[in-house]
Amino acid sequence: MSTVLTIGADGDLVERFAEASGGDVVALGVEALADGGLLGALAAPDAPLLVVLGAEVDLDESFAVAGNVDVVAPSTSVVVVAFADPDLWMEAMRAGVRDLLSPHATPADVAAVLTRATARAEARRAVLAPVPGSAPTRRVVVVASPKGGVGKTTVATNLAVGLAAAEPGSTVLVDLDVQFGDVASALALVPQYALPEAVQGAASNDPLVLKTFLTRHPTGLQVVPGSDSPAAGDAVTPADVARLVDMLSREFRYVVVDTAPGLSDHTLTALERATDLVLLGSMDVPGVRGLRKEMDVLGELGLLPRGRHLVLNGAGSGGGLALEDVEKTLGAPLDVVLPRHDAVPLSTNTGVPLLEKGGKDPVTRGLQALVQRLAPHAAAPRGRGRRKAGAR
Repeated sequence: MSTVLTIGADGDLVERFAEASGGDVVALGVEALADGGLLGALAAPDAPLLVVLGAEVDLDESFAVAGNVDVVAPSTSVVVVAFADPDLWMEAMRAGVRDLLSPHATPADVAAVLTRATARAEARRAVLAPVPGSAPTRRVVVVASPKGGVGKTTVATNLAVGLAAAEPGSTVLVDLDVQFGDVASALALVPQYALPEAVQGAASNDPLVLKTFLTRHPTGLQVVPGSDSPAAGDAVTPADVARLVDMLSREFRYVVVDTAPGLSDHTLTALERATDLVLLGSMDVPGVRGLRKEMDVLGELGLLPRGRHLVLNGAGSGGGLALEDVEKTLGAPLDVVLPRHDAVPLSTNTGVPLLEKGGKDPVTRGLQALVQRLAPHAAAPRGRGRRKAGAR
């Protein structure tokens, strides 16, 4: 396919892109968006470097197309032709648009857009390319806990955001708490589709269709939000979960699964496919004992994956327990210990994950340490925390 694909752009702009790309341009009318064949073409290995949505394409439709292209062809940049203002820029970036271009763009403006798209594509292809001589690493990371209220969704969303930042286009987060999942709230998302839609119809067996049902977070993370009602969530079966996780694991390097408390059939189905388990507990006697029981049960079922990461959340000195006591009860060392900190409720209430915001607080450093256990090349946490603020 061409280097540049324009849709609904005027002749002058097409000519400027032709000059900038050495003539490697295909120009289509807006009718190209009508039959749905565009996404199929973009999913091919020879997808264009740049898709330019001209002034003839409605802005809302442009943003919808950009979100789908960002999932189907992560190395393809989408440019929308429009007069920009700060609000429009924000909306465009959230939709997956990489550049806004004035209808009166000069040849220099066009060349700059093409240069940025080229750099972006090279960076993404370098990140997602397999290491020579080895198979690409595909990891299904299940985040689980024996009881609720221990910060499981906070850890899952931050872990997914951190992995998405480490490897753009690599990560999808699934909210598998089918009745009361709140991943969308934790990420301040207003999704168009949720888990039940993602496991029904054509989306249940066609990865291209499935990707159009994902919700994109501003960090580039893709999300399968939880059901918007318990009744709808009850319609999701373990077989649905199996198909969904299997399909996503073929399309994304990291599939992070946030589960309901305990060991539901949905959670056990996800664990059957897990390469990694992040098992989360709280620093109190019931929490530690529950964690030990869950470890024992999973061991008996043969569902403890080789990649096991024990995380203790809400650590502090006021409960009468020491970390050594916790580890003795568990019969295993803790991998990451997260202390109590005021940054956590603020993050939860604003819908901005700590790893999206960045910071030097000990919880952020601890979460970054967890990301590094799965993606060792991820940026190291800033500062030196005590052992309770990160990996042990």
